[in-house]
Amino acid sequence: MPTDADLNQLLALNALLSEGSVAKAAERMGLSESAMSRSLARLRESTGDELLVRAGRAMVLTPHALALRDRVRELVQESRAVLQSAGAGMDPRTLQQLFTIRANDGFIEGFAHQLVARAAHEAPGVRLRFAPKPNKDVRPLREGLIDLDVGVLGESGPEVRVQALYRDRFVGAVREGHPLLAGPEITVERYAACDHVVTSRHGRTVGPVDDALAAMGLVRNTAVVVPSFSTALSIAAATDMVALIPSSYFEHLRERGTLRSFPLPMPTAQITVSQMWHPRLDKDPAHRWLRGVVLEVCRPLNEKTGEA
Repeated sequence: MPTDADLNQLLALNALLSEGSVAKAAERMGLSESAMSRSLARLRESTGDELLVRAGRAMVLTPHALALRDRVRELVQESRAVLQSAGAGMDPRTLQQLFTIRANDGFIEGFAHQLVARAAHEAPGVRLRFAPKPNKDVRPLREGLIDLDVGVLGESGPEVRVQALYRDRFVGAVREGHPLLAGPEITVERYAACDHVVTSRHGRTVGPVDDALAAMGLVRNTAVVVPSFSTALSIAAATDMVALIPSSYFEHLRERGTLRSFPLPMPTAQITVSQMWHPRLDKDPAHRWLRGVVLEVCRPLNEKTGEA
């Protein structure tokens, strides 16, 4: 019968095979690198395989490790399901777990502090890790590299579960005293005539706003492209450029300084921000608790936009 040590080794093996790195596996498990290195040594002895081998500056999985990876991940998930409470009686205060939430910087900067506060109050043994969202690839959900994906629904697998959190819209942001604020009205022509700083993780210079302007025969000048909303706002605060940011991001901005936001002078579609997870976690009590906390934190925005 498996011992506690066996289960811990299984968890360590899963972390090593999923991360492909002793350092990252140690972080995932909440251990020191030396402790994880010792686990790797024991796993090499018990499996009779090197599992991870040096390839230049990185480490790669051996063929045997690649063959084990999916099986080990499934065993860990099944073990957790067997050992956890069947549901309603779970006490969050007993949870000892690390959850990884992938989201863009707008959500993280707007909601992370609230999620951390709720977790500290309800489940002090829970640790939250916020991961950047470079794309909408569903692979991290499928492979268990992240527990929850937050963002606008994109190309995802048909099996992924989705729950809407809130509706959002984009607004303009400029420094206090910007010439655009001086007139009686911010018209679409005055808006388009400004220089703009655009946020794009992929370096794109055009988006839905440009499509809306094009329908009116107008083109804006995208002078700068940056990867984050915070950088866009810092540029807007120091120049006469106009930034485009989600309304929710500006509302949660604790250091607004002299920035002012304004509704866009042309119609643009609202966006729905959702939380997404793999169906294997659908009935997992700990994961259900996490999803409930995220939904509760976002509820005020639901109420503002009339969402259920």
